[in-house]
Amino acid sequence: HRPPPPKVGAPAPSFSLARLDGAGAVSLRSLRGKTVVLNFWASWCDPCKREAPALEQLWQQYRGKGVVVLGVDTGPDAKSDGRRFVAAHGITYPVLFDRNALVAANLYDVAALPVTYVLDRKGRVVGGGVLGPISDGAFRSTFHRDLQAALGT
Repeated sequence: HRPPPPKVGAPAPSFSLARLDGAGAVSLRSLRGKTVVLNFWASWCDPCKREAPALEQLWQQYRGKGVVVLGVDTGPDAKSDGRRFVAAHGITYPVLFDRNALVAANLYDVAALPVTYVLDRKGRVVGGGVLGPISDGAFRSTFHRDLQAALGT
């Protein structure tokens, strides 16, 4: 029995996970007041590799506007695999480690990767989760619509 995905307009399920680089932990609640792009991925996921440059570009473009891109490396990855992925794709946004995919599966109903949620400044889910690489066609359109709605533009 799988939990339902987060509801649009409802608060995003809260969690705290260790950073992949070992520099402490981040709680989703600590990011209230910022628009959050929450991206679940894994090093072995080919669509995740395609979308990584788009997420990094988004981080560089919007971080000065109160947007946080938050990556969640979702099991069954090893930390070393995730670190290699981050290095290979030049990722500079914060990345957390969900070792056994407990947050992904139990709180966000992630069954396939990548999945991206946009959260507004109050921590509420905007739009549904985008199941697919935000760098590709219809996924890109849906993601940008959700992002603009979260930013209030």
